[in-house]
Amino acid sequence: MSTPHAILIALLEKPSSGYDLARRFDRAIGYFWHATHQQIYRELGRMVEAGWVAVAEEEAAAAPRKKVYCVLPVGREEVRRWARETPLGRDDRNAFLLKLRADAVVGPLGLGDELLRLIEENRARLVLYREIEMRDFGAASLTRGQQLQYAILKAGIRAHETWLEWAEDVAPLLNL
Repeated sequence: MSTPHAILIALLEKPSSGYDLARRFDRAIGYFWHATHQQIYRELGRMVEAGWVAVAEEEAAAAPRKKVYCVLPVGREEVRRWARETPLGRDDRNAFLLKLRADAVVGPLGLGDELLRLIEENRARLVLYREIEMRDFGAASLTRGQQLQYAILKAGIRAHETWLEWAEDVAPLLNL
């Protein structure tokens, strides 16, 4: 949804060179927000042009100069704006994780209402999945094809149950 915002948040956490930032995406951020090295470098250039980040050259002992990117106040405000104003769809859970990361870096962003909305949407989807389960997979014996379809449905059920359990843990952190 917003690779530039993921990059801004990562830079707010720690100013970095493009190379170091790409490594952080490979090792940590990329587990919930993927960006290729090429995307990262392209977005860094755009963010410098937009005035969201500044770049400084750092002297290194035995290596060439390293460009280190840091977020400017305008970039910090853009993260706040994005986190507060960008609506998420039902399948944008990873973008919500990114918003939580922004909340951790730039302070409370008032994400409680959004979490409540996502909880309701996930509960509704779970109810629907349970109805499908009872309607379509209640027979004593299922064909192989039906078993595979049921396995897919169970994956969705488990994903929503796990997400809802996680949301209960996060709610108090957002003063809910």
